[in-house]
Amino acid sequence: MESLGVVGAVLGCSAGFAVCGLLFAAYKLGLLYQLFHKTETKSPRHGGESVAEVLRAHGVKYVFTLVGGHISPILVACEKVGIRIVDTRHEATAVFAADAVARLSGSVGVAAVTAGPGLTNTVTAVKNAQMAESPLLLIGGAAGTLLQGRGALQDIDQMSLFKPLCKFCASIRTVREIVPTVRKALAIAQSGTPGPVFIEFPIDTLYPYHLVSKEFALKNPPKGLIGKIVSWYLNNHLMNLFAGAWEIRDVSPLPVDIPQATDNQVQRCIELVSQAKKPVILLGSQATLPPTPADYIRKALEDLGIPCFLGGMSRGMLGKDSPIHIRQNRRDALKEADLVLLAGTVCDFRLSYGRVLSRRSKIIAVNRDKAQLLKNSDMFWKPTVAVQGDAGSFLVRLSKGLKGHRCPEEWPQSLKAGDVTKENANRAKADEKTEHNLNPLKVLHCVDKLMAEDSIIVADGGDFVGSAAYIMRPRGPLRWLDPGAFGTLGVGGGFALGAKLCRPESEVWIVYGDGSLGYSVAEFDTFTRHKTPVIAVVGNDACWSQISREQVPILGSNVACGLAFTDYHIVADGYGGKGYLIRREDEDRLSSIIQQAQKETRDGKATLLNVLIGKTNFREGSISV
Repeated sequence: MESLGVVGAVLGCSAGFAVCGLLFAAYKLGLLYQLFHKTETKSPRHGGESVAEVLRAHGVKYVFTLVGGHISPILVACEKVGIRIVDTRHEATAVFAADAVARLSGSVGVAAVTAGPGLTNTVTAVKNAQMAESPLLLIGGAAGTLLQGRGALQDIDQMSLFKPLCKFCASIRTVREIVPTVRKALAIAQSGTPGPVFIEFPIDTLYPYHLVSKEFALKNPPKGLIGKIVSWYLNNHLMNLFAGAWEIRDVSPLPVDIPQATDNQVQRCIELVSQAKKPVILLGSQATLPPTPADYIRKALEDLGIPCFLGGMSRGMLGKDSPIHIRQNRRDALKEADLVLLAGTVCDFRLSYGRVLSRRSKIIAVNRDKAQLLKNSDMFWKPTVAVQGDAGSFLVRLSKGLKGHRCPEEWPQSLKAGDVTKENANRAKADEKTEHNLNPLKVLHCVDKLMAEDSIIVADGGDFVGSAAYIMRPRGPLRWLDPGAFGTLGVGGGFALGAKLCRPESEVWIVYGDGSLGYSVAEFDTFTRHKTPVIAVVGNDACWSQISREQVPILGSNVACGLAFTDYHIVADGYGGKGYLIRREDEDRLSSIIQQAQKETRDGKATLLNVLIGKTNFREGSISV
């Protein structure tokens, strides 16, 4: 009897496992879901409409793309609900444009590209967005759900490519997943440290049932039991793909989680700042992120009266001529400072990994990302207070806590005096004659003098753009766009496109090196087609000069650094824009040519100033060895 009990228990367990296995199989095959949710086989709707509904509910105004059949339903549906589709000449440009929209609008930028090479072409731009902390949604097409890994057209393992680059990656498996997945992705892109997210859409999740069903139909199904099993499996997969697809779902935005400093941390920092005699603030791009408006941050900085060095997207935060904005001699200022506030600034190569910070200084570091907050703190520097939180709102709270207290005025005045001395010397260099062509410093000073007060500057290049960073003055917050820590070339066309769409009333200037121009000059076609007139000024010295400056003296060769004085102005003409060639003999007319280009742009034509420049000793090379 006892053995019978054991047998019964074993059989009972086996039956239980069998039932569990069957239930799990039924769940995986969607059979349980289909019991309670209908598949509307007559509906003409498609998955692209679900994507469009969510994007519209989140306030998305633009989707940047290079068209492909995998993603056509998304583009068509977005256009129907009033989202503007902006097609570019390269997928990387589409992502760069979405990145610029994210930075300038405070929302998520969106790019949609086709499967395979369409997606691989975006990898550099997505990595740039990750390192620049830009909230961005990349939508990618993909082979059908049953064809992935079977050699379908443009079918690769896309998820493996983007998981290291994105905060969140998802592959849609049924139409009903579209709405909740897109909502989740958009929230994650903006939460914590913002960054890119990726969703791939297999082609059969985007097209209507009646078209997809034709692809599932077997022309010559196997006979017998195997044939019946295969036919049943395909039909069930199809029904599950569309089960519950058009049920009403919430498309509104999910809450966004933004880390904040604690009250105790803010109070500790208030005490440190109040005791400082020579404080300095280093403001990074992260300080410009939502939710705190840039104008609030600007007022907080002005109330504190602490001298500020501005980097990345924070350039222009204090306007053109603020008495507390210090542009020169940063290394010397940091040696003297008794307190340094790193507000979204990272101790990476830009701060010599923290080695420029004095061991005698109190250091307050504020950053949303813990890894960036403490980067290299185990080697070259150590924070007095490390705050994992939003830098912009921290500055506002710090200012309120220090109401009535200001930095001793003689400190920013002494730093400003150093600024004036250095900048007068730089202006003198602008008046020197170069051996050939125009002095690039004179060109940049002239552009800076003539550009409109509402101008947005896009930086895309090496040597010429490095000089521009010292000379050109953004007139206000969120009026400077550069790639960020990744140092990516080729951002110019996309950044300018996104900027002009966000701020159509503003002059948008692209400062190009002649090397970087090659990446996106074709986007002059995009500027023409989409009526987004921008102005590009190209420092054309027929060389990759930033590399050549050190390669030649160190290694004795200019190999691969030489270019040609190419007629880029004619290329712009060919794409429907207006090009100008500016040579040394045009020096006396430089201002009038720039003003003519500005007029052409106001009249709706993208313009390109191809400026032939010579060599100066203004800047040292930037290769780290």
